[in-house]
Amino acid sequence: MESLGDEPWDVVICGTGLQQSLLALALSRSNKRILHVDPNDYYGEHEAAFSLQEADVWAATHSEEHATAGKQPIFKNAKAWKHADATDLGLSFPRAYSLALAPQIIHTRSKLLEQLVSSRAYRQVEFLAVGSFFVFDAEASESSSKLARIPSSREDVFVTQAIPVKSKRSLMKFLKFVIDYDSEEQKTVWQGQERKLLSEFLASEFKLGEDLQKYILALTLTLDGRITVADGLATINRHLTSMGLFGPGFCAVYPKWGGSSEVAQVACRAGAVGGGIYMLDTKAKVSDSSDGHEISLELSNGISVRTTKLVTSQQDALPGAQTITRLIAVVNSPLKSLFEIVVEGAPTPVVAVVAFPGPTREDGPIYAFVHSNETGECPAGQSVIYLTTLASSQSTQRLESALGDLLAAATPEGSPTPVCLYKLQYEQSLSAREPSSTTREETRTFAFPSPSLNLSFDESCLGPVKDAWKLVMGDTASGDEYMVFEDREGVGDDDEVYD
Repeated sequence: MESLGDEPWDVVICGTGLQQSLLALALSRSNKRILHVDPNDYYGEHEAAFSLQEADVWAATHSEEHATAGKQPIFKNAKAWKHADATDLGLSFPRAYSLALAPQIIHTRSKLLEQLVSSRAYRQVEFLAVGSFFVFDAEASESSSKLARIPSSREDVFVTQAIPVKSKRSLMKFLKFVIDYDSEEQKTVWQGQERKLLSEFLASEFKLGEDLQKYILALTLTLDGRITVADGLATINRHLTSMGLFGPGFCAVYPKWGGSSEVAQVACRAGAVGGGIYMLDTKAKVSDSSDGHEISLELSNGISVRTTKLVTSQQDALPGAQTITRLIAVVNSPLKSLFEIVVEGAPTPVVAVVAFPGPTREDGPIYAFVHSNETGECPAGQSVIYLTTLASSQSTQRLESALGDLLAAATPEGSPTPVCLYKLQYEQSLSAREPSSTTREETRTFAFPSPSLNLSFDESCLGPVKDAWKLVMGDTASGDEYMVFEDREGVGDDDEVYD
């Protein structure tokens, strides 16, 4: 251990969040001396995945009672709850669960997937299909018809019984338009209206009423329901053009065993194989002896290390920043009706998305991501439900109500309503949205922003990773080589790269 402080490190990375971990992956073939530490005893930082015991500890650490005066933490007001008869009702041992703090779906056209392929890291991640998107219709007369599947193709529109024939023609016209919305011909339809609300654009240009608008807005996964024309068209285009890219019947994937946390761990594994040194449960504090030539860091294990480049993440939320409330529920039912194969030849989906439109314009929508046990996040016969909405004085009650409505609507008539065995609730906010970078003579420090609150993977987080890579690589950085690696010697398509 003492040898860690003998020679300066090319870079010290603090935290194993997704961005820091992707940086480690990008540097894994650079022959740089890399020290990667994390004050937590787990990988993933803000995108971690927890067993039930770990979730209990995390909730206690981020509870209202544990709040520090003057601090604006990214996570706050966390609470964990377990049913009094949980064991009798089927709750398994703590490590049978892996609850994700960042249950983001990843569209198949995502640049993240491209980078995982070009860096050869993809072989270590098992990606599973995201299935149907639903809208909860509170006005439906029967419980079994309250979950309306959102049509995502012309075939879906033809088949669905939930949309009148005349409305189908209007919806078909919009779908045809949005597939090619960025062409010179179609730009004339929406240019000059980029900042207009998408809902208003749908009404004025395509004569779509609120009943059809809710289907389209649900596909954007927008938290406040007030997405602009420019952002909305780009998001829906990504959804539709991702459909069928990796196979029939799905447009997005989810990494098994805990979402973004699994990607972070795989990236760190690549960094370790490349020679990086990893130390969990190790805090790093910049020493008073730091100067413009080197940064001195005092580690919590008593070792002092030196570097000229320090990469961290921003830990404080901005006052007044957008905040979400999330409720994670483990239920004792597989909720099979949500994971049906609706396209011939499609894989069995493991994630279903349910949108609950806000009852008023002031109430943002609620989204529920329902995960089957095939995600590796719970035992067979159970499901994990991630519910998210913008934080408000009523958000906790709204999430609980939506959870109850979802369980009732997804349960066949005559069957007992599933029971929640365990719940984890918390609020999550945002730091500044740009990375911070400081130069002092020969030293550089770089801090990633906190993760986006988006429910689908946010491509904007990849830019700062490349910026940090350029900072570390200096004059030797070549954009053509970024995240592009050859297979290691002796590794074939069917081999595990990092074993």
